[in-house]
Formats: sequence, structure tokens, C-alpha cells
Amino acid sequence: MKEAVVRARVQSRLKKDAEAVFEKLGISTTEAIRMFLSQVRLHKGLPFSLSIPATDDLLLPAEMRQRALDSAYDD
Repeated sequence: MKEAVVRARVQSRLKKDAEAVFEKLGISTTEAIRMFLSQVRLHKGLPFSLSIPATDDLLLPAEMRQRALDSAYDD
């Protein structure tokens, strides 16, 4: 029997984009959340790995990028 309610606040754009994917998959947001929670229980943790992505040099502030470039040419 389903008796618990899960509520979460997310950005409107994130919700809309996710719902578009779910629609293509033929599932509802509720079904997707239920699947996620079932996988958490099955794996006894998150059903995917988490990591901090390597910093992309293009995303560094200009000053840091310039210092990195300068140090490469210091030889």
C-alpha cells in the first residue's frame, strides 16, 4: 500500500526537462522517482557513481588561465 509522500523543490527548468525525458520513456515523474528509490534500496546506495569532474581550464577565471599559460612558457 502506498502511503508515503515525497516532496522536493527543484528548479522549474530541471523539472520540465526531466519530464520531457520521462515522457519519451513512457513513464511519469512519480514512476521515475519510485524506480530511483527502488534502485537505491537494491544497491544500498546511489545507483550511480558520484565524482567531482576535473576542472575544465576554459572555465577558470581569466587571471588563473593566464597564469597557467605563462607558467607553461616559463621554460
